[in-house]
Amino acid sequence: MKIGLGQINPTVGDFAGNAAKITEVSTRAKAAGAELVLFPELSICGYPPRDLVERSSFVEHNRAAAEGVARDTRGIAVICGLVTAADASTGKSVMNSAALLKDGAIAFVQSKMLLPTYDVFDEMRNFAPARSQSLFPLFGKQIALTICEDAWNDKQFWNKRLYTFDPVETLLKAGGKFLLNISASPFWMGKRELRRDMLAAMARNYKVPVAMVNQVGGNDSLVFDGSSMAFDCSGKVIAQCKSFEEDMVVFDSEKFTGEVHEQIAGDDPSVYAALVLGTRDYVRKCGFKQVIVGLSGGIDSALTATIAADAVGPENVIGVGMPGPYSSQGSIDDAKTLANNLGIRFELLCITDVFQDYLKTLAKVFSGYGEDITEENIQSRARGTLLMALSNKFGAIVLSTGNKSELGVGYCTLYGDMAGGLGVISDLPKTLVYRLSRYVNSRRAVIPEATFEKPPSAELRPDQKDSDSLPPYDVLDTILEEYVEDYRSAEAISSAHGFDLGLVRKVIRMVERSEYKRQQAAPGLKISAKAFGSGRRFPIAAKSDV
Repeated sequence: MKIGLGQINPTVGDFAGNAAKITEVSTRAKAAGAELVLFPELSICGYPPRDLVERSSFVEHNRAAAEGVARDTRGIAVICGLVTAADASTGKSVMNSAALLKDGAIAFVQSKMLLPTYDVFDEMRNFAPARSQSLFPLFGKQIALTICEDAWNDKQFWNKRLYTFDPVETLLKAGGKFLLNISASPFWMGKRELRRDMLAAMARNYKVPVAMVNQVGGNDSLVFDGSSMAFDCSGKVIAQCKSFEEDMVVFDSEKFTGEVHEQIAGDDPSVYAALVLGTRDYVRKCGFKQVIVGLSGGIDSALTATIAADAVGPENVIGVGMPGPYSSQGSIDDAKTLANNLGIRFELLCITDVFQDYLKTLAKVFSGYGEDITEENIQSRARGTLLMALSNKFGAIVLSTGNKSELGVGYCTLYGDMAGGLGVISDLPKTLVYRLSRYVNSRRAVIPEATFEKPPSAELRPDQKDSDSLPPYDVLDTILEEYVEDYRSAEAISSAHGFDLGLVRKVIRMVERSEYKRQQAAPGLKISAKAFGSGRRFPIAAKSDV
């Protein structure tokens, strides 16, 4: 039979919109000769719904939407994700399920058994696991239907498994002749390749064809890359959707032929595409049309503005230069040049008078104290206030421009440069910011060369440089990656790279002391295996053991 992979971008809670997407793609798949079309995990309600599933109205609307899709897609079988009621004895109200819609009704329901509770996942909080799963017949074959994590526990692929039970193994040993998987598997660097290798190995080891459809789009901090695929019994790719955009392909499950659409290759192009998609969807799904970016003339704001222009269109981006008493003319010029190259609106608001007014107001209470970081932070907070004023006046969302290196060690100002509704590059180490900016300019030179060449600086005091407070970024980023993502000790990091142990410990102490800042930061787009945010949960009030 011919099978379609319906790679769609659902919005959490938009039952009518999601149902319309499923129906429209199903109609196209049917016209292309498909007898069955697959849609992603929880595609009816959007993933992740989180605590919305605790609302009975949410569950009822989700069921009604699925039944409506069944009525509207007669003539083609549809598999899509939805939430279904759980047994009251489980203590949970719902399960994460997949439904076969056929002949105008819900013909079969399979629920997820393996509920991930690591990194950004917390499905045990909201869902009851299925107690068992079963095959179902379709067009003369026994079909094994799984949901995302259910396929991520193959003992032949993983050296270390998270679960004792393997739904895939059980279903295929019971006679399954075709493995289907509907997923909402988020992107991070290297994830697409890992997912492809895992599914191909499953097809080879069990000698069955495998098809996986994955959600695409951004929902809050998560970006879903799509990259849906089908494999023959040898693990060869026979069908493939694009990455980072909605797509639909059809393949023949008997002849093992199908449409193979080109996917974005390489880390830098993939990360950039993920950030553009994540920004576009965050802005759109939160109801905004315009964005505001503070332009300092530095590399971070330059990359953020470039992503924003590609995400929402240059006509919807407002760049704001806010020079202060220590801003260089070069930085002002670089900000203007960037805005002109991108074709975005540019406003120049000098904060020097505002800063002096702050100092005058505080002079009496600060009497007897010398200048320190307080005065630096006042400048940053003055800028944050102006950005948020523009946000309120224009109804536009502010995109904060801090990177992972700064956020990691607290080299950022609460209610200042941390102001904003989305941290576009908050999961990019500084070295990756530079690398990605070079990638941007390889396509079209929009970021001024001077922005790459000048030493990084917050320009909050005379001749200030980031290197006054931080180790070189290549050293800092190595320490942060190994400590934050790999949980390696100071001693192990020092030994592996020859870094001074005292320096490594100093950086780690900065990370630990800055937890209170990170938990007040804007949501950031996740592109690494371990981002700051919901996937890294540490207490604020704790004693470091460094």
